[in-house]
Amino acid sequence: MPENDSKSLDVLGIKPVADAISHVTKAAVDGASAFLGRICLPAAKEFGLLLQDKVREWRIKNAVAVVCEAEARHQKYTGQVPTQAHPRLVAAALEHGSWVDDKTLQEMWGGLLASSCSPDGKDDSNLIFMNLLLQLTTLQVRILNHACEKVEKSVTPAGLITPDSILLIDIPTIKTIAGHNNIHRLDRELDHLHGLGLIRGGFDIRSQYVDITPNALALNLYVRCQGFTGSAVEFFKVINESILTSQD
Repeated sequence: MPENDSKSLDVLGIKPVADAISHVTKAAVDGASAFLGRICLPAAKEFGLLLQDKVREWRIKNAVAVVCEAEARHQKYTGQVPTQAHPRLVAAALEHGSWVDDKTLQEMWGGLLASSCSPDGKDDSNLIFMNLLLQLTTLQVRILNHACEKVEKSVTPAGLITPDSILLIDIPTIKTIAGHNNIHRLDRELDHLHGLGLIRGGFDIRSQYVDITPNALALNLYVRCQGFTGSAVEFFKVINESILTSQD
């Protein structure tokens, strides 16, 4: 179209404004892309295409690690028994697991994928634990796993798992377990675990000790993240004292 015709059609006089916006937008996109390239590991090449190139390759690598963990744990606890997992849980495990490159978290996502398998593939109960794991930082899972492994356990009269003691550790020890020395961050992380209902306490302002006693929900999360589909009582091999008493 001739230039004069173009101008004659621009009756509102907005074409210069539109051209300016176009240039500003391109500059903004280029700037955003450059910034993401600096802060994102692996870096994205183009703004708006974050799942391509290096990021896509990185996610695929993480997803494969999660699936390999799931296969190993499924074989360990299920063997050759045919099972299936609900597609909703498979999708969630791969989506969220592909965004983590920490080995412990990959193992936990793999464990949840393995323990999502059931004979008919309709059991979606692991969604509870996937939503919990999604909210946990690497630091928090280090603390939580330690707590679940170290706390003494017992069985309630109803046959449910429960911590049988209070697990207190000093501040230098919690720093070592978490792999982090910033006490203010540790305080926040423990408060979050408490808020999720996974531990009973946190920092005690009256002493130099930290209460990381896991609740029953945390113990069940730990078991499912191992790839085990049975009860936490079975996994930890806790003896039900009430049954023994009744047998006597």
